[in-house]
Amino acid sequence: MRLYIRSAACISPQNTFGDVGFLTDVVEHTGNRLKTINPDYTKYIDAKLARRMSHVIKMGVATAKQCLADAGVQMPGAIITGTAFGCMEDTVTFLTRIVELDEEMLPPTAFIQSTHNTVAAQIALMLKCHNYNNTFVHKGISFESALFDAMMLLNEGEANDVLVGGAEEMVDTSFKVLTRLAFYKRWPISNLNLYNTPSKGTIGGEGAAFFLITDKPSPGNLAELKGIKTFYGKFDNQQIENRIIGFFEEQNINIANLHLVITGKNGDTKNDEVYKQLSISLFKNKTLANYKHLCGEYSTSSSFALWLASNIVKTGALPTVVMEADAQHQSPKMVLIYNHYQNMYHSLMLIAACSC
Repeated sequence: MRLYIRSAACISPQNTFGDVGFLTDVVEHTGNRLKTINPDYTKYIDAKLARRMSHVIKMGVATAKQCLADAGVQMPGAIITGTAFGCMEDTVTFLTRIVELDEEMLPPTAFIQSTHNTVAAQIALMLKCHNYNNTFVHKGISFESALFDAMMLLNEGEANDVLVGGAEEMVDTSFKVLTRLAFYKRWPISNLNLYNTPSKGTIGGEGAAFFLITDKPSPGNLAELKGIKTFYGKFDNQQIENRIIGFFEEQNINIANLHLVITGKNGDTKNDEVYKQLSISLFKNKTLANYKHLCGEYSTSSSFALWLASNIVKTGALPTVVMEADAQHQSPKMVLIYNHYQNMYHSLMLIAACSC
């Protein structure tokens, strides 16, 4: 069965949401943490409700509603989200109040909204959607797991279209903890200069991206989702290369037809070693692109990469800001996304221009 991305919406540290150009106005951040550029949420959420929503909930609801509006769909056949840390802001608030109030007379709102499935639940409540609703919490492949579930629903005929998204927020508490664990750089750096100064650590990020996945061909579709694969564990470069080759064999696609590879390089020397090796072996003659200098590193950043790839094959435009070197193909028609999170959670997503 052929599956398509009908529409996509993304909130990120760049101007990616709403009626804006495709990465035509790139925003430079200086620091070690990228924060999202937030739209006017009252256009998507009642102001009274918005005041009680945490940052990640508002991002998720707004991108979901924009995604549906772009597709001209009012009610999705299913809602599936992926997140590693869920509503971190509400979780921190609840735990802080436990200490401050000595475990007595705790207000329940923060606890109710701290669960990982809150984003999917809020979307369903606002749409009055009683269809399939699920959330995957699989750390670095949470978004990919949500995509897998959507693909299975469509293959089994359980839904005509599926709203799939990945969302993650960065709060001060988690940022401080991860910085102490040397996950992020300890000095300010320009995100646009991230790959020119490789060193230990990366830059933090956050964001939300939602997609409407369908099995119906249409000239309005953004892209075709050819395949997806995940694998877990520590692997050497040859093992990873073999898995990528095996992925193309499973899809019955010649890797020679691949035009663009989007990698998960994040500026950390150890993290980027596998991408460096692949660039001189399996992907030696391929156009290479990166994305984490635009959105930062977070568990579901691959959703930003999928948004990027979908727009590249739809518009035929390859933004200079994501290119690693001069492009071999100016208008890529087949794109591979290879990302790993902490050298343990690996994922491959293959996107192609629609032939419908």
